[in-house]
Order: sequence, then structure tokens, then C-alpha cells
Amino acid sequence: MPLSSTDEMSVNLQPGPCTLPLRLKRVDFEESLDADTPKCKRPRLSQPPSPGLAPCLRPLTQSPRPSGGEQPSASRIGPYILLEKMEGSQIHRAVHSVTEKEYTCKVFPMKKYRELIAPYVLLLPHENVVPISEVVTGERSAYVFFERSYGDMHSYVRTCKRLPEDEAAGLFRQMAAAVAHCHCRGVVLRDLKLRKFVFTDRQRTKLVLQDLEDSCILKGEDDSLTDKHGCPAYVGPEILNSRHSYSGKAADVWSLGVVLYTMLVGRYPFQDVEPAALFGKIRRGVFTVPDSLSASAKCLVRCMLRKAPSERLESSDILLHPWLNSPSLLATSSHLTPRNCTDQVVPDFGKNEDEDFL
Repeated sequence: MPLSSTDEMSVNLQPGPCTLPLRLKRVDFEESLDADTPKCKRPRLSQPPSPGLAPCLRPLTQSPRPSGGEQPSASRIGPYILLEKMEGSQIHRAVHSVTEKEYTCKVFPMKKYRELIAPYVLLLPHENVVPISEVVTGERSAYVFFERSYGDMHSYVRTCKRLPEDEAAGLFRQMAAAVAHCHCRGVVLRDLKLRKFVFTDRQRTKLVLQDLEDSCILKGEDDSLTDKHGCPAYVGPEILNSRHSYSGKAADVWSLGVVLYTMLVGRYPFQDVEPAALFGKIRRGVFTVPDSLSASAKCLVRCMLRKAPSERLESSDILLHPWLNSPSLLATSSHLTPRNCTDQVVPDFGKNEDEDFL
């Protein structure tokens, strides 16, 4: 479905069955953000910030606390200064008070954070999967810090409308590599979509997969799942049709096919303003590919968006496809340069796109 600024919302009907016991060191912190934490037991950041912080990284100067008891605009968590939430998300901006390096921070309940970050801990380091930089734990919340990002792929495609094949190949290769790495380690992503990939450089040439909290860790070779979890535009037909289990890895490949199609075409392969009609189109699995795409690009899209899960490429095989290994595309995508996309904007479509699919 055509892109809008808030289209990629998801829902989980059943709690994920997979957990992994973790052993993470508890780190003391100076101040909690919990709403029920007693106030004024520790000095607030209304005191002068670290003298070494550059002015642009310092928290906003705080006026005396009003009688209504409003929360301050910044808090100190261990060596980090937690700033405002990033626009349109529940993720905070943060800065290290000594190095002045910027980070993003997710706040999890202490009772659930080990389960939520288990996929990050299980995966071996990979250049296209975001690593956890540090975890700071308190009595009620855990603060998980990641390297800062420079925007996500959903926003980028929405701004650019569509990407030329050479640029799309360089970015999609990184996406496919991240998914293949997760599958190799027994992690099924389930809620895979454009917004899960973020840029790690200002030039927007390097991507990492983030938000692994929705993932499921497999207990063996069997990747069968029963819970239905995902974004309407990206959900596979077998999830809508099946009353029993389905292949989690094959469902991820379908979603990856939707990602590539949207990057190249500028809209989703299956679209309709009515959810029932949208799901009907996905169940039938019939879509069109513009003639403007190369034969190799069409082939890769169709190899992932096959209605039968068993007929789709596996994630590791995607990296071997000729479209991602063409000498001309490799030469151009290896040194991608930013481009001005402000002249093309994907319009917002029906409000139903903002709704969860189940």
C-alpha cells in the first residue's frame, strides 16, 4: 500500500513463546525516569551539566519545578544524559556526558527487558545488525543504549518515492545480509518492514537492522510459528490463510520481497484502502511489476513474493541472486552518494493504512 508517515504499525495477538535467559551486569544509575519513583531524593539535572559538554548537546536549562509536578526535560542515567524522545517514537535521544557521543535509548520494564533484548544477545556481531552499546539497569526500568541513527528506510523511500536500481541494490544487499544472519542464528524477525532498517551514516549509504524486540528465537531447526504478528502491507498470504502453523523464515522472505518492491516502485505490491480488500489481494498473491524494471530485478522480486512459501528463495540464497551480483551494480553501489529527493514525495493514502492488520 502506498507509503504514509505512520503506516508501519503492527500488533501481536499472542505473547512470543521464545525466551532466552541472560546474564547482564547490573549498572548503578543516578536517576530513574519511572513515574512512581519518589521525587527529589537525588539532585535533578537542573544543576549545571557537565562542563565538557558542547552547547548543542547540553540538556535544556530547566526552570524551577512547577506546582503541577511536571517531569524535567532531561535526566541523568549512569554516564548518559537522557534527552527528549525522538519524533514519532518512544526512543530517547541520549548523549554520553564524558565522550559527548550521541546515542539512542530504549526504556524497558525490568521484568521484561531480558526477554526483549534476548535476540540482540544471541546474535553474533554483524555489520548490518545494530548492536547494544550498553545496558543500565535500575529498580523498575532498564535503559538500553544503541548507536545513533540518521533516519529509517521507510522515511527515505517515502521522500524519494522510488530508488534507482543501483542504489536500491546496494541498500537491499545490506538488508538481505542482516536477515540471512538472523535466520542463520535461529532468529525469526516476524515484523519485518522498511522502518526496521536505519542508516548509520549521514550519507545514507549504510544500513543496520534494528528493533529486534518483536523477533522470535527458535528452539531448533523447526521454524514453525502459530502467532500472527506483522504489518498489514507486509504480511504473507499463508499467515492470513493458515489456521495452524506457518514457516517464520519464509514469512520473513515474503516481507523482504515487499520491501524490495516498494523501494523500486514507490508503492506496496498489494494495496487497497479497505483492509478486507487488501487481505484478499494478498491471499491471491497476484501483483504487477512495472516494465521499467530490469529483468533481473523483476526476477528477484518474484522469487520472494511467491504465494507458496516452499517456492520462495531462502534468505541466504537472496544474496546469490544475479541482480545483487551484477558487476555494473556492484561498481556503482559500492560508493553510493546522497541525492536530493525533496522534489518527489509519496502522498498519504487512506487512514486504514494506519491500522493494525489483526
